[in-house]
Parts: sequence; C-alpha cells; structure tokens
Amino acid sequence: MRGAAGQFGSVVELIPESYLATLDLPAIFGRIAPLQVDLGCGDGSFLARLATRHPEQNFLGIERLLGRIRSSTHKARNLPNVRLLRLETSYAIRYLLPNGSVEMFHLLFPDPWPKRRHQRRRIVTNEFLESISAALAPNGAFRVVTDQRDYFDYIRELLAQTNSFQIGSPEDNELEFPESKFERGFKAQGAPIYRLILRKVSPVR
Repeated sequence: MRGAAGQFGSVVELIPESYLATLDLPAIFGRIAPLQVDLGCGDGSFLARLATRHPEQNFLGIERLLGRIRSSTHKARNLPNVRLLRLETSYAIRYLLPNGSVEMFHLLFPDPWPKRRHQRRRIVTNEFLESISAALAPNGAFRVVTDQRDYFDYIRELLAQTNSFQIGSPEDNELEFPESKFERGFKAQGAPIYRLILRKVSPVR
C-alpha cells in the first residue's frame, strides 16, 4: 500500500498496490478501530467533521473525482484517523473492503438519475446492497440520506426484496451527524430530507 501524504500532512490518499486484493486496514490506519465509510465523500466537509467528533474511530472516504479528493484531503489534512480512496464506489465496496470490516456506511445524496431511462445508473441496486451487507460488521449500519422521494421509495422497494437488513431502532433515529454541504444547500432551498438507517441482519444458523 502506497500513499501520497505530501503537503497535506497525515492524511493519506490510498494507492493500492493491487486493485484485486482487500485492503489491510490495520496497516493503513496504523491501528485497529471501528471503521466508518463515506461513499462519495464529495468535498470532504461531512467526513472531516465526523472524524473530528470521533477520534477513536477510523474513517475512509471514497470518491472517484480528483477535484473532490483534493478538497477532501485539504479539509482533513490534520486528522490522522482519515484516509481517502479515489475509486469507483461500487468496485471499492465489492472488491477492496474486507468482509465484516465496516461499522457504518454513509450514502449521502447519491445522484438520483430521475429520468426513467437513466435509472439503471443509480448506485443502489440489489448487487450493491449485497456488497454493503458483506462488508458490514454484525449489526453494522447503512445510512442513506436523500432529497429525492422517488429515489428514497425506490431504495425501500429494493430493501423489501432482501433479508439482509432491517430498519434501525428508535435509538438509531436519534443519532446525530454533521450536515454535509449538499444537506445545507437543500435545506436552504426548503427541500425535504429523507433519512434511513438500516442494520445488517445476521443469517440464522
């Protein structure tokens, strides 16, 4: 595993030696700690604020756009518990994250692709949910936030087809998280925000 800390100090943009092998998370972070993953971390504002609140945990931001990775790196430059991976999100979850390694995934305002002919491009699919479930630790959480009611209902329909998740408890709904840049913007426009926290269901043996 190579890194490129450069002028940004302790934050390392991960450059896997192999894109076919799972990440060695203890080596990457230099410790063993619960891991949260921000899927499509954007400008890094949410990731940096969350990592600041929880220095006892590790945080991985995944983003495919170089400009956003650079912005995230700048915002988290003084946070030793943050790492960034520039890669397509679905691939990273399926092939690079070890099974049972993630305590919580955050999927914040994914591209809704509202036109029917484009909906096949949506990131949330049955295969995507299977990969999320495999990477989650027992009772791990998958958190979704969107301003699009259609996409929210679509995700719930997919969830009805799987036995891998259950709706989070009332305590989960009381958890507090920093607002992302997108959330602040949508709230300023008066847009409704839809939230969902799911818990991994362990198979019955």
